[in-house]
Amino acid sequence: MSDSFFKAIADANRRKILKLLRENGTLTAGELAENFEISKPALSEHLKILRNADLIYAVKKQQFIHYSLNTTVFEDIISWITNLIDKSEEKK
Repeated sequence: MSDSFFKAIADANRRKILKLLRENGTLTAGELAENFEISKPALSEHLKILRNADLIYAVKKQQFIHYSLNTTVFEDIISWITNLIDKSEEKK
């Protein structure tokens, strides 16, 4: 796991963005903003951090950017966690 992943999930607002995308599939920045009491520039920075950690995709459709989860990263995370658990159980 990269440091950018841990930085991305360390913030409660970014975890909430991930949760909203998991529940809704794809949302625009405006739709995400409706769920927060932070400035649009702050939300934009959170989205940038999540994109840099490859946790979300951003696709421009006309004048809107649509955000969605990068599910392959989450599959990798589950695999990484499973390997950690397996290694810790082997040591017992």
